[in-house]
Amino acid sequence: MSSKTTYALGAVALALIVVIVILAIRGGHDEASVRNDGYGSAHDPGVLVMLEPDGSILLGRPGAPKTIDIFEDPICPGCGNMERIYGQEIAQKIDEGKLAVRYRLVNFLDPRSRSKDYSTRAVAANQCVAEGGSGPVYSKFHTELFTSKRPSEGGSDLNNDELAAVARVAGAPESVLQCISTGAKVEGARTSATATTDALGAALNGSAATPAVFDGKTKIDVNKEDWLQVLAP
Repeated sequence: MSSKTTYALGAVALALIVVIVILAIRGGHDEASVRNDGYGSAHDPGVLVMLEPDGSILLGRPGAPKTIDIFEDPICPGCGNMERIYGQEIAQKIDEGKLAVRYRLVNFLDPRSRSKDYSTRAVAANQCVAEGGSGPVYSKFHTELFTSKRPSEGGSDLNNDELAAVARVAGAPESVLQCISTGAKVEGARTSATATTDALGAALNGSAATPAVFDGKTKIDVNKEDWLQVLAP
């Protein structure tokens, strides 16, 4: 092989390396950084949680000036990513009394779970923990379920006893653990989650998609890094 050919091939290889490095750097810059990293879940004892009649879960301090609605499916990758990036900032706003969150959980990804009903069972588990009445416990449970414990689509998921174990670590009492383990709220959760899915589809003009955040009837663009600061400065 001639030296001219060797140099040409070397130049091509070097150019490819440069392109790969540039793409890697750009990819790193495109990844949103975690907001308020290190804060954790909501932990102020004054934060309350309430299971509402329609199955929604309201988390916040009494008198919070703004309440937003967050629609999530327990399997949804985008929901997990939103919780990973913004969950701690949301938690701090809740602790400070600037914001309350109404979690409106849906189950349209049930067919994509290994058990074929994970979303519904996870919604039921959220409702069990919310009925327990401790805001910090619910916040920690919700955070774990949507981040480190969130199953991938088609991958293995958690059975009811494993969901109860997550609640135990979050600090839930035995009555809540029994509610989760026995599946006491599963059928009710199926009904409420399906109705919530329909409501989300109507709000989005026929196509239910999560995560979706609403301030009243206004859908919030969560791709804007400062959306929380704008809503609750």
